[in-house]
Order: sequence, then C-alpha cells, then structure tokens
Amino acid sequence: MKVKIHYLGYIKNMLEKKDEELDMREGATLSELLDKLAGLYGQPFRKEVFESGLKDLKTGFVATVNGVLMDQLGGVQTKLREGDNIILMSLMSGG
Repeated sequence: MKVKIHYLGYIKNMLEKKDEELDMREGATLSELLDKLAGLYGQPFRKEVFESGLKDLKTGFVATVNGVLMDQLGGVQTKLREGDNIILMSLMSGG
C-alpha cells in the first residue's frame, strides 16, 4: 500500500524534501513507517526524530495521520491504510 508523508519545519530542512510517497505492507503501523524512514535517512533521523524501539517520537516532534494527532489515535502503533497522509513536524516554541 502507498502512504504519503509530508515534512514540515526542521524535518523538512534536515531531509531537504517536503514530501514523498512510500510503499508499506498492508496493516503496517506508524512505528514501521518511522523505522523505514530511519533506515532511509540514517543517523540524523534516528538522533533527532525517531529511534527504533521507542514508543514515541523524540521530544519536540509530532505526527498526524489524516489530520489527527497520533496521540489521539494509537500512538506509534496506529495502523496505516492505503492513501493515508502522514505529517511529520517539529513543535514550535518561542517567547
């Protein structure tokens, strides 16, 4: 199945791309997608965004699936479906 990933903020700058489409197995979870991205983008992605085996994104990052925050779904165990739109972004802070 195909899912589309959109990158915003720091992640977009780090990967030097704004979106991409990836093939995933049927029934794959958000965690499996993040593992795949960690494999594609290596140490910088693992250090900053997600490390395999963790139960959440690293501090300062959030993901949505079809516009819903992952924490309102099943977290990184959220099951993905054909055509899902995932947004990975850094949280904003300032003062």
